[in-house]
Amino acid sequence: MDKKIITVTSPALPNLDDFTAELKNIWASGRITNNGSYHKRLEDALAEYLGVRYLSLFTNGTLPLITALQALRISGEVITTPYSFVATTHALRWNGIKPVFVDIDPADGNLDPGKIEAAITPKTTAIMPVHVYGNPCDTRKIQDIADCYGLKVIYDAAHAFGVKVRSESILNEGDLSTLSFHATKVFNTIEGGAMIMRDEKTKRHIDYLKNFGFANETTVVGPGINSKMDEMRAAYGLLNLRQIDETIEARRRVATKYREALINIEGITCFAEKPDVRCNYGYFPIFVDAEKYGMSRDDLYARMKSENVFGRRYFYPLISEFSTYRGLESAHAMNLPNAQKMANEVICLPLHHALSDDDIARVLNSIQK
Repeated sequence: MDKKIITVTSPALPNLDDFTAELKNIWASGRITNNGSYHKRLEDALAEYLGVRYLSLFTNGTLPLITALQALRISGEVITTPYSFVATTHALRWNGIKPVFVDIDPADGNLDPGKIEAAITPKTTAIMPVHVYGNPCDTRKIQDIADCYGLKVIYDAAHAFGVKVRSESILNEGDLSTLSFHATKVFNTIEGGAMIMRDEKTKRHIDYLKNFGFANETTVVGPGINSKMDEMRAAYGLLNLRQIDETIEARRRVATKYREALINIEGITCFAEKPDVRCNYGYFPIFVDAEKYGMSRDDLYARMKSENVFGRRYFYPLISEFSTYRGLESAHAMNLPNAQKMANEVICLPLHHALSDDDIARVLNSIQK
């Protein structure tokens, strides 16, 4: 008999009966979108849980990135990372902005602050780092550079739901931060996202922009877009938020077992844990040194798949290698050695709340053979 497929992720789902009850309430109200009561309740509940003052919901995780750039009137060039999901850079291109790639720090996969200044030109208007795998960027150094050169900072925090450094939310850093609530994320609303801002005025502006720019029935204050979250997904999100701590704890248990088992396998490494960081255990990347391990990353990836263990090579290839971006001068591989090495060595192991001890053992066995 074929072994069951172990997927890299699996969405946490709310209780179906509870969701059905909420759907009945929505049907009775007759209001299914346009900033209804569930939308408002989820914004408030998420702001409280995440430890942020102002939060605006979106229908997916890409639109808040696009809208953040619009809201801050970013133009020209923006310094960003080649080691991320391609939506990070697509958001720049959709705004007519030139991405400038800077190499990463091999210790955490994030944009290397020590290499940012060399990439700044008179056309640079902002920095867009990513908290890769939920690892917090060095926000202090990045902000110091931004302040020195008069640049805005927008964090792509798609991976960083609930992440804290010294008990403070990482989402409060920079001018704006954005989240994804896609089904693959730790917290999901099926599809969805959010933007975090510092003040009420900015939230009001963002709320206008995500609703076609309407300030009221007859006044449009900017070139907005339609990116509001509907009531059904907001209700789903409220139910999922009830079990988020349980979901994160289940992921932590899996990650701990992986870390303990892999520590003595020559040629397999993973990121070091940081004692001052509250993780969300969204990803568990390992890195394969082919010479020491005796097998290349791609060979191991293929072997795992042959045993129905589906990891994922997040993030391979680099964004800078896609045809859309490889023509940029900053995309040359010689400028991005750390990112290139990480992309060529990474496999993210299956990590989610539904993994059993037998599943974990199968994942580890596929690596330990």
